Amino acid sequence: AVVLCAYLETGGIDLRDRSVIELGAGTGLLGIVATLLGAHVTITDRAAALEFLESNVQANLPSELRPRAVVKELTWGKDLGNFSPGAFDFILGADIVYLEETFAELLQTLEHLCSEQTVILLACRIRYERDHKFLKMLRGRFSVYEVHYDSSKDVHIYKAQRGSCKDDF
Repeated sequence: AVVLCAYLETGGIDLRDRSVIELGAGTGLLGIVATLLGAHVTITDRAAALEFLESNVQANLPSELRPRAVVKELTWGKDLGNFSPGAFDFILGADIVYLEETFAELLQTLEHLCSEQTVILLACRIRYERDHKFLKMLRGRFSVYEVHYDSSKDVHIYKAQRGSCKDDF
């Protein structure tokens, strides 16, 4: 999450007034930083993480920015009816590719949330063969490019979009 936050801060991506969703937020760091950078952010995780996530958002966002960040339950592949298809400009995920049994649901969720213009940014370590398998599955449905690599933390950032990725963000 730290690597993707730094990338957002210095990568020339303008999040002001953009609609962003963070998947598998954990602590919510990425969603909090996106909110601080001006985005309207939906910060998601499974039900068990929501109380902690909400307390982090309350503790780390100034009161005037809190309305721009909404914490919401999302179990990949299950709660999709609660989210408008293609409603987000950016989908962010940090270290969410590690359980092979969730790959199909994660892809289903990404497809549901994406429009033709949506940019997906995923930060991950490639630790195991299954991680390559997920990237292959992702490439089967989206155009995928590595846009950043942090060698000190061994973290890759991938950009994915429907169709061709010729348009810059």
